[in-house]
Amino acid sequence: MRSLGSRTVLYQQSVAASIGLYNNDFLSIDILREKGPITAGELSKLTGLTTGSVTSLIDRLEKNGFVRRQNDPSDRRKVIIVPIYEQKEEITNTYMPLHASMVKLAALYTDEQLELITTFLGRASEVLEEQIQQLNSKPRS
Repeated sequence: MRSLGSRTVLYQQSVAASIGLYNNDFLSIDILREKGPITAGELSKLTGLTTGSVTSLIDRLEKNGFVRRQNDPSDRRKVIIVPIYEQKEEITNTYMPLHASMVKLAALYTDEQLELITTFLGRASEVLEEQIQQLNSKPRS
């Protein structure tokens, strides 16, 4: 798991660099893909970045067409960050080789094996999320 985690981080950094983004910017794009539209404050909590850093990050992502700001209809003081990058050709082109390779890998397994693998990875993600929350709740020295 640790080796897979390291390779995932290295792959993510390589993807970010290949499309001209900072790693934190690209990580935020992935968080938005997973969570959907969220406030800047929520993005700050999820990334561990300060609100000032998140504002700059959102400015960069908006300028490059990855997100747009939208007023929160229930609280005019808040702004919701809406992902709009799904149609960006550079994202599709970057991920297509990985997708094709993973489909080829998955074809080596039975449906039952894939169900087990999917369940394990889902639960492993939950464990990692719990560990992230625990680490982020501890005071930093």
